[in-house]
Amino acid sequence: MFKLSFGIPRRVFPRWRYPSIVCMAVFLAHAGALYALTDLEILRRADALASYLDTDFSAEYTIVQDKPGQSRSTTVAGVFRRDSIETYVIVIMQPAVSRGQGYLKQGKTLWFYDPDSRRFNTSSSSDRFQNTNARNSDFTRSTLAQDYRIIGGEDEVLGRFRCRLLTLEAVTTEVAYPRMKIWISEDGLVRKTEDYSLSGQLLRTSAFPDYHRINDRFIPKRVLVEEALTGAVIDGKFVNERTQITINKPTFERIPDSTYSKTFLESVNR
Repeated sequence: MFKLSFGIPRRVFPRWRYPSIVCMAVFLAHAGALYALTDLEILRRADALASYLDTDFSAEYTIVQDKPGQSRSTTVAGVFRRDSIETYVIVIMQPAVSRGQGYLKQGKTLWFYDPDSRRFNTSSSSDRFQNTNARNSDFTRSTLAQDYRIIGGEDEVLGRFRCRLLTLEAVTTEVAYPRMKIWISEDGLVRKTEDYSLSGQLLRTSAFPDYHRINDRFIPKRVLVEEALTGAVIDGKFVNERTQITINKPTFERIPDSTYSKTFLESVNR
């Protein structure tokens, strides 16, 4: 079982020692420059770090679902993205009963492929992914600055991260959640999100405690997701559904154009 709390003392900066007053001045100037950004610039920067417009991206995703009172389930999938044309392909590798199922996103259209029926059916970005707490929209590039307007912003410390907390409201009906809060640390990376209904009811919380770094690109190592309303009463206490997504083997190598097609998904099971 995992916790969404970062579990780290609330300290703004580590107790580093600087060799001179000059180094301290340079450090403070750099920190000040980060906070000179507007909230919209901070949100756009977070989008840019979570999008790979100049390259393909692929990785292996392991998704562990904990439903209280039920056995733990694990899904392993290969994810292939080409953000420049807003497309991705996902191929399910485990469990065996779902092997060969796949998803193809082309622009705003999302297809789900079932190898048993050999049929493609349209799906929605807001739908649950393989009956987990992840959503189909969690696997694509980040477009928060396009999809939401900022209605509030404040500074907040989240564990060991000094963050800008932004409150967002959707400007389109195509997003999974009409309202959300997002914590963005000084390095521009998203550390936590809270998803809300239109009425303001908390629906889901996600934490991003650590990232892979490949050159100047960042990919979450883990995403911890907790449903606010879905769960079960165990021993007299309500226990929330939780999902952990672990991202392994990330790479930015070129992927053949033919991968982003229905033909590719059909060929996986041949």
